[in-house]
Amino acid sequence: MRRRDFIMGFSGAALPLVARAQQATPPPVMGYFSSRSSESEDPIREPFLKALEEGGFVVGRNVAIEYRFSGGGTIDCRRWRPNWLAARS
Repeated sequence: MRRRDFIMGFSGAALPLVARAQQATPPPVMGYFSSRSSESEDPIREPFLKALEEGGFVVGRNVAIEYRFSGGGTIDCRRWRPNWLAARS
């Protein structure tokens, strides 16, 4: 058996193991609930995202954030949490 044939056969047998090892798990999801509007949260959101990055969490890479805004209405944000958590389980 030639050396090249042996190496090609060996690497072909290892490919299924490599493919299974490369499957990524989805990043954790944080919920951001606010009774204010999205525009009024902009000054708060930038420092929040910067603090997350300083802590090692980069949105889109190792953490995801889902935002919910009531736009200044009378909706109680505490009512969103059970529905949001139920959608994650």
